[in-house]
Amino acid sequence: MSLNEIKHAFAADFENYLTTEQHIGSNTAMKYLKILKQVLKMAVDQGWLPVNPIGGFKCTYEDPQRERLTMEEIMVLYNKELIPRLAEVRDIYLFCCFTGYAYMDVLTLTPANIVTGIDGEKWLAKNRTRTDTPEHIPLLPVASEIIDRYKNDLYCKRYGRLLPVNSNQRYNAYLQEIAEICEIKKHLTTHTARHTFATTVTLENDVPIETVSQMLGHKSIRTTQIYAKITQHKISNNMRVLRNRLFGGEQTFGQAAKG
Repeated sequence: MSLNEIKHAFAADFENYLTTEQHIGSNTAMKYLKILKQVLKMAVDQGWLPVNPIGGFKCTYEDPQRERLTMEEIMVLYNKELIPRLAEVRDIYLFCCFTGYAYMDVLTLTPANIVTGIDGEKWLAKNRTRTDTPEHIPLLPVASEIIDRYKNDLYCKRYGRLLPVNSNQRYNAYLQEIAEICEIKKHLTTHTARHTFATTVTLENDVPIETVSQMLGHKSIRTTQIYAKITQHKISNNMRVLRNRLFGGEQTFGQAAKG
């Protein structure tokens, strides 16, 4: 189509084409439309069009349901007896749950990425593969335990890796097998592990969102807020603290009010 053939109705038609004929998700279709709007704006700036024909089209986004594991599900994974090929994948997945690292970041970890932090404890330090932003994460005991488990692994020694990570395709296939064995009715991926770290492991345990954002290597805290859904567990924790402050001390709330 030439530029002058594009009318306002083209935006809705294009969205319908992407979602129904190309089977693209609604949010992805909106991203394409946003790019198209930018291209047409450039055409206006260059004098090729008098106005942007779809400039008034509003791109709307649905809030996706991002799955995460509960601490109970994490413990089921941790304690399950598995054959070696599945046990390795389970360990890598749990490592992601307790570090927030994405698949490519774990794949490229080397012993050199373990450093001594400001607190004298072991930290992981590297730049994210995707964005090149730094991630500095104190090693929690589970993550340290998994690293120690594979320090003499033949694959790790041969290739200088910290952990024996499978190809992405095999890794994801094995994760589904593990989920079935553990009776976890969720689609396990490195994304769910990263989300689990952001919510179940950190935010639900009152780690400030600014700290979580730094550990995830986000350039903007707005990106971290995608993960920061208020869960019932966090509400329960916060209200328990409030209950103890107001009603659990030597002086009850009623006595304090009278005083």
